[in-house]
Amino acid sequence: MLSFFIARRYLLARKSHNAVNIISMVALCGVAVAAMAMVAVMSVFNGFSDLAARRLSALDPPLTARPAKGKVIEGADSLAALIAALPEIEAAMPVVTEQGLAIYDDKQLAVTLVGVAPDWGREMEVSHIIIDGSDMTADAEGAFATLAIGPAVRLGAHPDFYAPLEVFVPRRHGRYNPANPAAAFRTDTLRVSAVYRTDQQEHDDDRIVMPLERLRAMLDYDAGEASSLQIIPAPGVSPALARRAVEKAVPSGSIELLDRMQLQAYSFRMIEIEKWISFLMLVFILVIASFNIISTLSLLIIEKEPSIAILNALGAGRATINRIFVIQGWLISLLGGIAGIVLGAALVLAQQWGGFIKLGGDPAKMSISAYPVRLDPLDLLWVIGIVAAVGLLTGLLTLAVRKSGARSTVQS
Repeated sequence: MLSFFIARRYLLARKSHNAVNIISMVALCGVAVAAMAMVAVMSVFNGFSDLAARRLSALDPPLTARPAKGKVIEGADSLAALIAALPEIEAAMPVVTEQGLAIYDDKQLAVTLVGVAPDWGREMEVSHIIIDGSDMTADAEGAFATLAIGPAVRLGAHPDFYAPLEVFVPRRHGRYNPANPAAAFRTDTLRVSAVYRTDQQEHDDDRIVMPLERLRAMLDYDAGEASSLQIIPAPGVSPALARRAVEKAVPSGSIELLDRMQLQAYSFRMIEIEKWISFLMLVFILVIASFNIISTLSLLIIEKEPSIAILNALGAGRATINRIFVIQGWLISLLGGIAGIVLGAALVLAQQWGGFIKLGGDPAKMSISAYPVRLDPLDLLWVIGIVAAVGLLTGLLTLAVRKSGARSTVQS
């Protein structure tokens, strides 16, 4: 405690040389700016992560069941009926997904075909993302397709029934005839009934939604086969509770259950990686800013040589004196870090409330106009922990340099 009180007094007392005061303030401000930048940058990445999570609800169901092995779920229709009968589940719908080719008028495009059940549009509430036409996939016998904005633009397709949409998939059975390459594909003709837009690349880039049974017929799937099941929990039931209910009802090892976050795990992992890489770069900047603390402590040691001699005469050992300057370096970092965290948190909260820092570009073409942010208390703990550690290491490094200089003086 004696070392702490003396270090605090040295920190707050006015120095005899004004340069020491200036360098101390510069060191503290450098740490504060670095800490503020760390809080702000990490909060921006939190905001983008939350934005991505909110947009997952457009077409991704709360729970998705995939085959544990192979490409399809056998008996998917009966399994969907079993799951839908659970009190925790509102609906379970089989879905077939396959790569194919689409031709509209004189344009062609590689697409992802998605076969959905008749109640898909109602359960997934797709009406709010339809930007042209109306979803007619509820007509199981109808030859209607709902296009994502990507293939609609690249094919020039729109829901005016001007031209038919032809879709092709490779045959699963039969031998390939080089003399007739077209016979290697199964085809169907659809009418474009709607165009949707979710502002998610994986959904908007190449998807064409069509009736489930028509895609099953094209792929020669047996009745009841599906690529996945989309599961909607009952109102008031959390996805976690619905997941446990499905796991109890379905034999283990037959399906793999994924929530929205797990379906887009790659995207969220990339955001986390970018966040922590940025954090490490800012830590490096913090370390560079802390070099000013070494200068401050070195000058302070020189200025306090008479006081150090008096402490030695009063019985203070070398360890006690060393702790004084280590604690002082730690206090400079800690005060700068706290000031930076307070300023960073205020900046983030102001942006969260007012959105005064805007994104570049045309606001009419963007779904958001300001940087999304979210203040996470855990991030604040990380920042203050790093600042305290850097301050402690800075003080130890200063003492190491001082001891080395003292040995060199004795030897000379």
